[in-house]
Amino acid sequence: MTKYSLIATAAAGIEGIVARELKDMGYKVQTENGRVRFEGDASDIARTNIWLRTADRIKIVFGEFEATSFEALFDQTYALPWDDLLTLDAEFPVSGKSIKSKLHSVPNVQRIVKKAISKKMQDVYARKTFLPETGAKYPIEVAIRNNRVLLTIDTSGSSLFKRGYREHKGVAPLKENMAAALVLLTTWHKDRPLYDPTCGSGTILIEAALIGRNIAPGLKRSFIAEEWLLLDQSVWPAIRQKAEAAIDHEIELDILGTDIDLRMIEIAKDNAEQAGVGNDIFFKQMQLSDYKTDREYGILISNPPYGDRMLSEEDVHDLYRQMGEIYQQMPTWSKYILSSDEQFETYYGEPATKRRKLYNGSLKVDYYQYWSTQ
Repeated sequence: MTKYSLIATAAAGIEGIVARELKDMGYKVQTENGRVRFEGDASDIARTNIWLRTADRIKIVFGEFEATSFEALFDQTYALPWDDLLTLDAEFPVSGKSIKSKLHSVPNVQRIVKKAISKKMQDVYARKTFLPETGAKYPIEVAIRNNRVLLTIDTSGSSLFKRGYREHKGVAPLKENMAAALVLLTTWHKDRPLYDPTCGSGTILIEAALIGRNIAPGLKRSFIAEEWLLLDQSVWPAIRQKAEAAIDHEIELDILGTDIDLRMIEIAKDNAEQAGVGNDIFFKQMQLSDYKTDREYGILISNPPYGDRMLSEEDVHDLYRQMGEIYQQMPTWSKYILSSDEQFETYYGEPATKRRKLYNGSLKVDYYQYWSTQ
């Protein structure tokens, strides 16, 4: 099979987790801001789309070169073997971005790249008229930074965070791949208790259950590259079949999600059922202060309301104080709490063992980690 230079894109702050996932799958990686590079064939494109939990998209790197003029951009784009992947009727929309480069007009950059690819395809197929673009879609991106051009083709289509199970969302929902990252940043193992006291629509715990059962996150969805005729399509059912066989049907998980809002509990239950882990998570309407446990060495993960989300600033600070008072009585548990409030530790009443900067969409947040003291 043809080998491709590939990129797994990622949200700022979790590139290292994506890299770790890829390394665990056996790939050699190169981590950069917002992406992780690796190599693979059609089978690897299918495998990483179906299995990666924290990436945004899998893209084929189709060309990289320097360009400081539109003529150079056109010529070098034209020189690439677009017909190796694109069919005569391929639909190939071009998006773009340009940072600190002489070719700073994004609309013009997109137009030139589109024109160069069209000309190449017309010449290859001996067509004098415009191409029909009625076939499969190949989303192309031209990204220029410091005059360095990167041309990529997106193989995922919809972002990988769209697993297909979340039919209902709450206010300010956490993306599925970010939720998976929050779980993978903890010391949780599937034989230990896991608790989310502010579970909302259940995304963190659903992602944990998928991890615990070894269910591939992309198993139930489709990908845009499945329609590409010049890419080996036999790999997709083969990878899905292997993923089905890898599911652990025997493990018993100890996962609890609570929320003060009964409506959100019902939504979380529905989402868990859609994800195929409805029997693995116990959801219950409960106030924070009502939680009592005799379990030890568990993991608590919480994405509580931020001051700019659902509660007033005063209410949020009261919630943080309450969390600190309650969770200090659970010394064998490790707690992981996501917040955009830089004064979180003050209100919680204890400095975190470790803080990790992340981005929930465009919002900068910190992941406050309180490791077990026993």
